[in-house]
Amino acid sequence: MRKKSEKKLSRRELFKIGGLGAAAFAATKVADRISAAEKEGTGKRLAMVIDLRRCIGDQACSVSCKAEFDVPLGVWRSWIKQVDKGRYPYVTRVFLPRLCNHCDHPPCVDACPVKATYQTDDGSIQINEERCIGCRLCVSACPYNARYLHPVKKIVQKCTFCIHRVEAGVVPACVNTCPAEARIFGDLNDPNSEVSKLVATQPVQVLKPDMDTEPHVFYISADKNIMGKINDRR
Repeated sequence: MRKKSEKKLSRRELFKIGGLGAAAFAATKVADRISAAEKEGTGKRLAMVIDLRRCIGDQACSVSCKAEFDVPLGVWRSWIKQVDKGRYPYVTRVFLPRLCNHCDHPPCVDACPVKATYQTDDGSIQINEERCIGCRLCVSACPYNARYLHPVKKIVQKCTFCIHRVEAGVVPACVNTCPAEARIFGDLNDPNSEVSKLVATQPVQVLKPDMDTEPHVFYISADKNIMGKINDRR
């Protein structure tokens, strides 16, 4: 039984504890607490884990996303940030796949003056394109640069976790296409899902934990230097 004097940690506090500079052991403990907190909820909580120990940066995820939604040239719903590290001849290339983080506390929702951006019961962030007026206030509010204005439709678009596919019982296009199986998608509230198990057992990281948005795209073994350079698209 929980003592009355014992303070229950929120997921926001847990993310603060699990900053990018934390040691792996501490990060693992944070992940355990996050998982426990998630499982206390009811219903689904969609989330994605990106295992960068597997990612080969082949851009299959980006291409499949463009194909799935007919995304115009020059804009992306999902893309891979690439950075070369070291000095010749000792150079390595590191990757950071990017997409909407489907936050628990999304600033884009509050920024939308017409309520076109909203959060669903499964935790994902969606856009009512018929209501969107293309004012781009949500684009400015997103700390992850995950939104764009469609150059033809003049409305805002972004990653939706391929909700149309998920509702049909299949995984998002990027998950389905990744040859290295670096993307894992599922219900974080389901203790038997691979996503839930990974978040509970691995030292996961999130982008900009100091923003208190509680992102639900988790990374394993992300390079902390490239994680700090997320404001540009490519």
